[in-house]
Amino acid sequence: MKNTQYKNTSIAYTDTGKGTAIVLLHGFLENQKMWDKYIASFAKKNRVITIDLLGHGETECLGYVHSMEDNAEAVHAVLSELRIRKAVFVGHSMGGYVALAFAELYPHAVKGLVLLNSTSKSDSDEKKTNRDRAIKAVKQSYKGFISMAIANLFSENNREKLVEEIENTKKEALKTPLQAIVASLEGMKIRKDREVLLHLTPYPKMLILGEKDPVLPYEENKTQTDNSAVALVTFPDGHMSHIENQEDLTAVLLEFFKKV
Repeated sequence: MKNTQYKNTSIAYTDTGKGTAIVLLHGFLENQKMWDKYIASFAKKNRVITIDLLGHGETECLGYVHSMEDNAEAVHAVLSELRIRKAVFVGHSMGGYVALAFAELYPHAVKGLVLLNSTSKSDSDEKKTNRDRAIKAVKQSYKGFISMAIANLFSENNREKLVEEIENTKKEALKTPLQAIVASLEGMKIRKDREVLLHLTPYPKMLILGEKDPVLPYEENKTQTDNSAVALVTFPDGHMSHIENQEDLTAVLLEFFKKV
């Protein structure tokens, strides 16, 4: 684990292997450890960078709102430190929002983009209301909120099958301080719609969705790839494809990296 500074805030990251730079960005309530089972495969032919986003893992909080742009600038600070000019980005859920913000801010630094259980669309009014409810809920019961939030990310049939994995995910989520949870919810709530990037950017893009994703309705989100060059990959499970579909996801991503 290494560190760099962005706005007097310590940003934690890892840097493994040589070759094309692959930047792996975790989601809300996660940290860079979510990629541990992937790094060895990816680093055989690539340089793999994992980063703890603002307030998650070993990275400090920056303020009361962690916007996707702030997170993207923190990612840029890491890449500047490592003198990486161009990279392929894989973002899970909130990490996808950050990758899109980065792609808008630094279009020439993106070599390829994978949105994993993520969306380019902004929050609907209903989703914004739900974010506000989540902020109240986590302030009232921190542990209760995390326990329910994590379990709800898996498809129903996997909640019984993957008990140990869900418990481990909860343990990692409990390392996220209350301030970071609220700041991230506020940041996701105000994020821009960036669907246009899927249509107008020149590099290879892929959207990976779970058919039974409880938080990103499949039918609604797959339409983002309509009339675009974005490859759509569908897994049969929930929001946590990196756990629910590990082998298949590894194969899909390795194939994508080869083409970039």
